[in-house]
Amino acid sequence: MRFLIPLISSSITSGHYRITSRLLSAHLTKPQRSTLHPFFNCQPPSMAASEESLRKALAEKQSAVEAHGNAVRALKAAKASKQEIDAAIEALNSLKLEKSSIEKQLHAAVSGSDGDGALSREAFRQAAVNTLERRLFYIPSFKIYRGVAGLYDYGPPGCAVKSNVLAFWRQHFVLEENMLEVDCPCVTPEVVLKASGHVDKFTDLMVKDEKTGTCYRADHLLKDFCNEKLQKDLTISAEKAAELKHVLATLDDLSAEALGAKIKEYGITAPDTKNPLSDPYPFNLMFQTSIGPSGLSPGYMRPETAQGIFVNFKDLYYYNGNKLPFAAAQIGQAFRNEISPRQGLLRVREFTLAEIEHFVDPEDKSHPKYSEVVDLEFLMFPRDEQMSGQSAKKILLGDAVSKGTVNNETLGYFIGRVYLFLTRLGIDKDRLRFRQHLANEMAHYAADCWDAEIECSYGWIECVGIADRSAYDLRAHSDKSGVPLVAAEKFSEPREVEKLVIAPVKKELGLAFKGSQKNVVEALEAMNEKEALEMKAALESKGEVEFYVCTLGKIVPIKKNMVSISKEKKKEHQRVFTPSVIEPSFGIGRIIYCLFEHSFYTRPSKAGDEQLNVFRFPPLVAPIKCTVFPLVQNQQYEDVAKVISKSLTTAGISHKIDITGTSIGKRYARTDELGVPFAITVDSTKDVTIRERDSKLQVRVGVEEAALVVKSVTDGLRTWEDVWEKYPHHTSGSADD
Repeated sequence: MRFLIPLISSSITSGHYRITSRLLSAHLTKPQRSTLHPFFNCQPPSMAASEESLRKALAEKQSAVEAHGNAVRALKAAKASKQEIDAAIEALNSLKLEKSSIEKQLHAAVSGSDGDGALSREAFRQAAVNTLERRLFYIPSFKIYRGVAGLYDYGPPGCAVKSNVLAFWRQHFVLEENMLEVDCPCVTPEVVLKASGHVDKFTDLMVKDEKTGTCYRADHLLKDFCNEKLQKDLTISAEKAAELKHVLATLDDLSAEALGAKIKEYGITAPDTKNPLSDPYPFNLMFQTSIGPSGLSPGYMRPETAQGIFVNFKDLYYYNGNKLPFAAAQIGQAFRNEISPRQGLLRVREFTLAEIEHFVDPEDKSHPKYSEVVDLEFLMFPRDEQMSGQSAKKILLGDAVSKGTVNNETLGYFIGRVYLFLTRLGIDKDRLRFRQHLANEMAHYAADCWDAEIECSYGWIECVGIADRSAYDLRAHSDKSGVPLVAAEKFSEPREVEKLVIAPVKKELGLAFKGSQKNVVEALEAMNEKEALEMKAALESKGEVEFYVCTLGKIVPIKKNMVSISKEKKKEHQRVFTPSVIEPSFGIGRIIYCLFEHSFYTRPSKAGDEQLNVFRFPPLVAPIKCTVFPLVQNQQYEDVAKVISKSLTTAGISHKIDITGTSIGKRYARTDELGVPFAITVDSTKDVTIRERDSKLQVRVGVEEAALVVKSVTDGLRTWEDVWEKYPHHTSGSADD
């Protein structure tokens, strides 16, 4: 049996919300059915074309209005008859009305408002955030002292949601994949982060107000300018709109010089003072500290949890029986001194990361469980489509891997597992896409990188990064510490192998490149066999070759005396190698905020005089699974409620008893606003009603069965549909009495 439940949907282009109806099972507990919460759907090409055609139509109509205005003035100057002038004025007014109509359509297409009472993105966000803060899901930290930008406290329901998300993360990844979980300190010695590259390169580009010294993140200013132009300036041409959209699509690919040039080209100034801005320059995002009272041991608050895993690789490899592949995982706090924190939980200075480092043989990146995800189909956004201005499209994961769009099976496997994790949490699959990094976003050593991006009222937000980081991290720590972080494959019989040896001559490179020597050495050592042999041939024939160094962003000359490239044959009893690492990194706060938005909607009260807020959390992540209400203040009913409460506690079901004298409808509304999926109402001593939040349907269940029924549904052993079919329906009064 299926029921009609009102859901809210929209398009990314129009940005407005429409109330629609969709056939939906009465309760969504199975993972694949818990994602139907759309506010913004992904933008199909036809909608993008619609905005472009509206801009062109507006430009043509504006030209027509100006031409007719000139014609009216000409008729008046020529002292034409009143009848001719009136007819011309009537035609002009008609054109103005048509122009106004196109302006309204275009405004709806770009600003998120349709003029019919539907919520705009901003209004929806404000309604959701007001509810979240009022119900104490999260609030600004140190609020009585006016708060500090980029710091937030989770209240009781927020803590419960976060705890449930992390518990499911452990179940879905750590337990399912037999990962090794570690917990490392937040304070990290400088030498560790120097080796990883964070001390030198963990930066964002910043600009300063040249008069006041106020700092801004450069790419955010450009992004805000482009979005505001697109949404509020209806007079820009279709060509200019396409240019601004291309800037937004390739924003992460812009160098400091290109970013500064765009800021100057568009005349962007300081938002608060309109003063001119400095050229962009890098700002290191780490919080610096010192370890110990002397101040002689510098350190940093860790910007990620991954380094703690890398430095422990040798011990973890031994713990795992000296076998690959294996994965290590860590959940913990990370710290980034954001230039201009904004967007609530999406960009903060302290946050929770859940990271996985999957160590694998670089010569074998297959995965034994890859077949479990190969048939998944979801929105993917490869770099070629981004650069050509196309939109994300649904692609079979197996096709993406087999065609080389995704670099290898293990990377593809984790992309699939991340998709399943997010959709089972309650993220709408139609507002989730996997975007491949552009060339300039990837480090020179990375084989491939994808971001799981979730669309919310702020646009597309990167929430999970899934990267094949090659062997860079372990090599970097091996070089700096002198401890070999390697794995070995033992052969049953000795093998004669031919090995490629790339030996940069550091003395010559140092003389030639001075401070950039390390970048050039790393780039040379990172060459694959084909690149190295091509360089060897070119050096032997010409004596010099041009070589592109990604980390420097330029081509440098390499001479024959700067590097030795050869192939050597030798017998080996084992192959010693530095493992590659596949790294899925989860921003838990970002995922939770997007889940809040995807779950939030409003519906009219029974009287129809107000809109009630609801969070449609799946039972998996709901902060409270069930509430228990005595229908009226009655000692017998309260005693039954306490019995049911004890049963729920024994079953491990989080719940809350409400014995206030408030009407049952108001109590339902209060718990709907917290996202509680079930409510048990005690109206007799023998049986009770169980109400499901989204359908508001109720069944009659015996007192002794109530806790078991709720537990079976919250644990996913059966659905609300199963419960509805098995138990008598409660029909006295409406479902939300």
